[in-house]
Amino acid sequence: MSRAFPIGLTPPDWLVRNLQPQRVPVNRAAAARAAVALSLPLAIGLACGQPAYGALASMGALSGVISDTADAYRLRILNIAVPQFFGAIGVTIGAAVFGHGWTTVVTVTLIALVSGMISSIGAVASVTGLLLLLNCVIGAGLPLPGAWWLAPLLMSGGGLLVLALTLLAWPLRSGVPERSSVASTYRTVADLLAAGGTDDYERLRVAVTRSLNESYDLVLARRAFHHGSSPDLVRLLAQLNAVTPVVEAAPAAHQRGEPLPAAIPAAVSLLADTIETGGTGPLELRLPAPADATGRAVDHALRHAAGVVTDRSPDPRTLDDRLGRPARLRVRASRATRNVLLSAASWRYGTRLALCIGLGQVLVSTVEVPRSYWVALTITFVMKPDYGSVFSRALLRALGTVAGLVVAATVLTLVPRGWWDVPVLTVLAALIPALTPRGYGYQTAAITPVILLLSDILNHQGTGLIVPRLIDSLIGCGIALVAGYLLWPESWHARVGDRLADAVADTAGYVELAFGDAAEPSARARSRRRLYRDLSSIRTEFQRALTEPPPNGRRAAAWMPLVVAVERIVDATTAARVRVRQGAAEPSAAEISTIARQLRELSEGLRETDVLFAVRTDLTGPEGSVLEPVRQEVAAARAITSPH
Repeated sequence: MSRAFPIGLTPPDWLVRNLQPQRVPVNRAAAARAAVALSLPLAIGLACGQPAYGALASMGALSGVISDTADAYRLRILNIAVPQFFGAIGVTIGAAVFGHGWTTVVTVTLIALVSGMISSIGAVASVTGLLLLLNCVIGAGLPLPGAWWLAPLLMSGGGLLVLALTLLAWPLRSGVPERSSVASTYRTVADLLAAGGTDDYERLRVAVTRSLNESYDLVLARRAFHHGSSPDLVRLLAQLNAVTPVVEAAPAAHQRGEPLPAAIPAAVSLLADTIETGGTGPLELRLPAPADATGRAVDHALRHAAGVVTDRSPDPRTLDDRLGRPARLRVRASRATRNVLLSAASWRYGTRLALCIGLGQVLVSTVEVPRSYWVALTITFVMKPDYGSVFSRALLRALGTVAGLVVAATVLTLVPRGWWDVPVLTVLAALIPALTPRGYGYQTAAITPVILLLSDILNHQGTGLIVPRLIDSLIGCGIALVAGYLLWPESWHARVGDRLADAVADTAGYVELAFGDAAEPSARARSRRRLYRDLSSIRTEFQRALTEPPPNGRRAAAWMPLVVAVERIVDATTAARVRVRQGAAEPSAAEISTIARQLRELSEGLRETDVLFAVRTDLTGPEGSVLEPVRQEVAAARAITSPH
């Protein structure tokens, strides 16, 4: 007979959420690339009688594996090559100040400030800042073999080997990742339409938003390389834009309270298959005759999408870039530099990272800590702002390091140094991309034995590395928790956040924009997409906060329903717009103004408090108005903020 855990032994929810692995299929191609990229340089080094040189190149390959997170080949060039360039600068600077006492401390701290500031630009800049600081720490903490230029050359060469391996299939798969992403978005929309009127609708609506974000990012990022008109990219962007009316019709279909006929989601799936195969032939959708205004909206949207999907050469002059066309690279670089230098958030994060790195460097300079560079490495990984909560990352880093050290101890004890390191490294390297998607703790557990094995090839300390590495990691986690988390009230006493308040205010603007003849359809579409994108980012931030202990985790759990409520308001507004487009009476300006005012009052309340507060929820309006569902959702959102 099973026995329940005593209440005192039940792990808290935030700890369970931290330790729960993500269920993601293994990317076998990435695992194979990692195995070859890390083991090949070491094998060449051993064959040439210079295993230390091979280990340095393998370290560079490790950074390339960590950076290889994109699907599109052009994005991979940026994600891997740009960080490698700055990584070479970092290791050169670090090696130049190796063993120079306080000069080393000041130099590494300043590099940490720069690294933290540029990390706020975007995904590529974040990896670039990470590698700049990591390699600087390695150069400042390890005696590197050879001339001053050799270590940067070898480490960059290892990273570029990863890039070369990723590009091998480019001639055969050019454009495939982008087409697959757009097709996946269509399939997610098909699932959403099939779930109309069911409890699965909310979950799938979030999935559609995420898929649209990823597809637009992928297509528009590739289009940034082709500022002129590339026929393939024009067609992909047209296909993405064509699914927008289908997504807009989904809330109206959901409000009917019953699923759509199975032929409708099947038709969207057929469009997805056509996109993935690049087909241009005529399609027979076999759609049922629409029974009401909502059915007519869905039918019209699907037939329009079918025409766009099979159009071989859409006219780029009529193409509407729903999220805005990417500016030229020079303009974007200038804009990013200006934002970094003038942004309070970038200075704040840069200062936090520099403070933690500086404290770590001072500590290891005044207290005897063998191979102390590991302290700064730990701080660097834990403090990455876009990789999750500092608290949860510190916890997972400590647990992952312990697990990784067990593997490393086994390898260093049982495997003799030399050629046996190559097959061992091949296996360990393949585990990195296999375990990374499952969570940060799993990634740490996979990376730790690889770094220790390569460090032992450079330093020949064997199992003597194990205990110092554990101590260094715990010191680094402790510094990050105290100086990077607890000393900053915004970390553990954060309000609901200006971003959520901004999203509520933007929702009020969208309600006003959705009706009337003043706004163009493209403006409405851009407003809705940007609003959903912001809400998706906010949802991610709240989910990260749920992994923290009280009070942050409890506060996030209390406010999370408001994020869902705001998403429902946007959905209801979109559904109302679809009904108006199909012949329903346009709401009055006074009715629109009342709803917008209620939302702006809610937004101001969120800016002023981090606890639940009392609000009025008595929203009334004309009976039978198209905005009645919107009023109900606004009332529900305002009710969430009232104490219960």
